[in-house]
Amino acid sequence: MLGRHPIPERYGYTFFGLFLFVFVFAMTSVCAQVERIEPPNWWVGFEDSRLQLLLKGEDIGQFQVSLNHAQVRLEAVHKGDSPNYLFLDLYIPKATAPGKLIFQLERGRRKSLKVSYELKERPYNKDYYKGFSSEDVIYLITPDRFANGDPDNDQVPGLRENRIDRKDDYARHGGDIRGIIDHLDYIEEMGFTAIWSSPLLENNMPEQSYHGYAITDFYRVDPRFGTLEDYQELASKARDKGIKLIMDQVANHCGLYHWWMDDLPFSDWINGQPVFEEDGTVKVSNHRRTTNQDSYASEWDQEYMSNGWFVNAMPDLNQKNPFMANYITQNSIWWIETLGLGGIRQDTYPYPDKDFMASWAKRIMTEYPHFSIVGEEWSYNPLLVGYWQDGAKNRDGYTSYLRSVMDFPMQKALVDALTEKEDWDSGWIKLYEALANDFHYASPRDLLMFADNHDMDRIYTQMKEDAVLTKMAMAFVMLSPRIPQVYYGTEVLMENTQQPDSHGLIRSDFPGGWEGDTADAFSGEGLSEKALDMQEFLRKVAHFRKAEPVIHSGKTKHFAPKDGTYVLFRYSDERTVALIMNKNEEPVQLDLSRFSEMGLDGKQMYDPISERVVVWGNSLTLETRGVLLLTNQKL
Repeated sequence: MLGRHPIPERYGYTFFGLFLFVFVFAMTSVCAQVERIEPPNWWVGFEDSRLQLLLKGEDIGQFQVSLNHAQVRLEAVHKGDSPNYLFLDLYIPKATAPGKLIFQLERGRRKSLKVSYELKERPYNKDYYKGFSSEDVIYLITPDRFANGDPDNDQVPGLRENRIDRKDDYARHGGDIRGIIDHLDYIEEMGFTAIWSSPLLENNMPEQSYHGYAITDFYRVDPRFGTLEDYQELASKARDKGIKLIMDQVANHCGLYHWWMDDLPFSDWINGQPVFEEDGTVKVSNHRRTTNQDSYASEWDQEYMSNGWFVNAMPDLNQKNPFMANYITQNSIWWIETLGLGGIRQDTYPYPDKDFMASWAKRIMTEYPHFSIVGEEWSYNPLLVGYWQDGAKNRDGYTSYLRSVMDFPMQKALVDALTEKEDWDSGWIKLYEALANDFHYASPRDLLMFADNHDMDRIYTQMKEDAVLTKMAMAFVMLSPRIPQVYYGTEVLMENTQQPDSHGLIRSDFPGGWEGDTADAFSGEGLSEKALDMQEFLRKVAHFRKAEPVIHSGKTKHFAPKDGTYVLFRYSDERTVALIMNKNEEPVQLDLSRFSEMGLDGKQMYDPISERVVVWGNSLTLETRGVLLLTNQKL
C-alpha cells in the first residue's frame, strides 16, 4: 500500500503534495477502468427518446452512476453478470440540445470519475434518408476483391490474419474502401445507382477474414479496409454522384474472436454459452428455416434453428436478451446516422429471433420512414420469402416491417428457364410461372432480383459460359418488376467454372483493381471481345432503365412461352417496353398478333441496344438467339 512506504523528503513532498499524488493515482486507476462506451456517441431529435449505453471496464459494475442534466434523465443502471459491465438507460427528450453529458461514477470516498459523452445534432432530418427502390440498380461488391486503393493498409500488425496472398482464394487480397472510392466514376458510368458492399467492419479472425461476415467489433472499420473517415468519404462521394450506400449488417452472429467473447456481459448474451454437443463440438444450427412458419414444427427443431451457431466460427447472438436487442438496434441506427446510409442489407434474416427482427425493423422504419431494408431469406419457396415482407397476410399474424426480401425463388426459376430444354413443364415456363407467383407477395416490385451474388456460382458459370444466355438473364433482372442487383464482375463475364461452389473463387479479383493486372475492366484494356460486349450491353440496359419510369413503377404483362420465346411487357398509358427473349438456334417467326392487346400494331419501335427502328407489324423475324429490347418511343 502507498501509505505504508515513507516518501523521501528529497522528493520535496508536502502534505498537500502527498494528497495530490494519492488523488491523481486513484483517478488514474479509475480512468483505466473505462475501456469502452458503446454506442461511442449519439444524437438528439429521435422519435424514440431511449438510449442504452454499454460501459465496459475492470470492476466497473462496482461503481454508482449519476447524471445531473437539465433535460436528459438517467432512468436506470444495470449490472451485468460480469462485474466488468454497466448498462445505463437514458431518456433523451426529442427537443434536447446537443452537447456533452457528464456521468459521475463513484466507488467509495476516494474513487470517483467523470465520464463525458457527446450528444450530436443529427446531420440530416428523417426525410433525407431515402432508401433504395425499383428506380435503382444495386452493384454488389466484395471489397477485398474489387480494387486495392491503398497498399499501405494491406497488412496491419496485431491482427490475427496478417498476410496477402492473391493466389489463395480464401486469403486476403488487399482490396479496400479506397479502391471503391477510386472507381466511383466507373460505377456511375455503368449506370449503377447504389452500392452494396459486404461488411467492412473489423473481422479479426485467424483465417478467411476477407469476406467480412464474422464481425469482431461492431463499431470499428477493419483497418485493412481503411478507417471510419474513409467509409464516410465513400458515403459522401457516392452521394454526390447520386449513388446510395447500402450497408451489409449481421444481427444473427458475430466472429468467434469478438472482443466480448473473453468476458460476456451476461451468461445468455450468446446462445449456446456454454451449450455443446455430447462430443464437445459447438451446437450448430440445423438451418431448417421453415420452423419460423411451420405450425407443426417441433420445439427441438425450432431450438436448433434459432439458437444454434451459424457455423463453428460464428457464435449466435441472443436477441431475446433485452440488452443484446438494444445493442444491435442502436448499432444499426448509429451507422445510418454516421454514414447517411441509403439502405441496409440484413444477412441471414430468418436465423435471429423473429420477434426481435420485427421490432428492430419497426424501430428503424419509425426513425427513417423512407428507408429500405432488404433481408436475406435463401429459400426457393416463395411462400417462405413472402412471409418476411411487410404487408404479408400471415396466418400467424406476424408483421415484419421489412420492406424488401431477396428473390431467391425467381433467381432459381431464371436459371432453370435458361438452361433447361423447352417442354410443357420445363424451360421458359419455369420463369413464366415464377412471375405469376407475384400474387402472393405484398409488394413484388420491392423484392431484390439478381442473377448471382457472392454466395453462389457466377451467372456466366451457371449459364455454362454462354454469353447469350447470360445477356438474357441480366436483361430479365434489369427489366422485371423488381429492384435489380448486379454482382461485380458479372458485367465482364467473370466465372468460377473450374471450381463450382467455391466461394473464394466466386469472389475473385476484379480485373484492373491491382497494379500490374494484365486486364483492366475499368478501362476495357485487355478484356476479351465477349467481355467488352457484355459490359457495353449491361451499361446500355442500365442507362436505358435509369431513364424509364415505366420500368420503375409501370404495369407488367407477360405472355405464355411459345416456340422457345418468352415476351414480357412493362407499360403505362403512354409508354410500352417489350422484352423479347429467344432461345432458338435457328431463325423463328414471332407472331405479333398474339400481343394485339398491347396496342402496338403498326407502331415504330426503337431498340436502345442496337439503336435501330423496328415496325411492330404482323410478325417479327428473330434471326438469332438472344435478347431484343423494344420501346415505342425513342429517348
